[in-house]
Amino acid sequence: MRLDGLIPATVLPMTADGAIDEPGLRRYLRWIAAQRPVALAVNADTGEGPSLDTRERVRVIEIAREETDLPLVTGLFDPDEARDALRAGAEAALVFPVADDIVGYHRAIAERGIGVIAFQLQPALGGVEYSRETIEQVTALDGVIAIKEASFDRDRFTETVKISAKPVLTGNDNFVLESFELGCAGALVGFGAVHTADQVAMIAAWQHGDIDEARAASDRLQPIADTIFAPPVTEYRRRLKELLVAQGVIDAAHMRPKTP
Repeated sequence: MRLDGLIPATVLPMTADGAIDEPGLRRYLRWIAAQRPVALAVNADTGEGPSLDTRERVRVIEIAREETDLPLVTGLFDPDEARDALRAGAEAALVFPVADDIVGYHRAIAERGIGVIAFQLQPALGGVEYSRETIEQVTALDGVIAIKEASFDRDRFTETVKISAKPVLTGNDNFVLESFELGCAGALVGFGAVHTADQVAMIAAWQHGDIDEARAASDRLQPIADTIFAPPVTEYRRRLKELLVAQGVIDAAHMRPKTP
């Protein structure tokens, strides 16, 4: 699958009682896929993956596969989910760090046959910031195709680019274009759930050497991202949904509490 562009981490439309709004999800996925990112990510933090059960996550993948031919990345929380995700139509897994043996955990998922994207996520969103040794060992594994770096820290991001054995995808919504300047291969970002076409165009301009055009686009877009991901950053999902409601893309900004 292609990694060299925008991979939006999609939101998950929900009903007032916290169930998946399947018709709303289908409409939203068609809307975002039409803007031609290189792939879509479902069941990530943006898509409330941590609050869903295995059956629900598989159902989201199935719906996405029915609605688009784009490659699919799914948030993954257990090696045993990998084969179900593959059967449902996902090509790769964004691996949330929920185990003590990080290297063995990623190896176990890769052995299931799904492409593995490691995930360094800021602790404020329930993630883990890895040591240098862990990044080196995880990204050296067969089957690991990339690492998403989402610490929101420029120094940590730059260090990850230097030491990773595989391409780095930025998850830093607070400096998307700058991430490309610092060496990322692509962007797997929650901000990609909105203003998708504008970000696709910004990245394409950068890749084609139209630096002034890319930076002008970033100047327009980054203040919006900064507002969505302002403290408390845990509210960013609701802000994304409210923006999509205001634009008429989804019907409501209902959320589900983050509980197992």
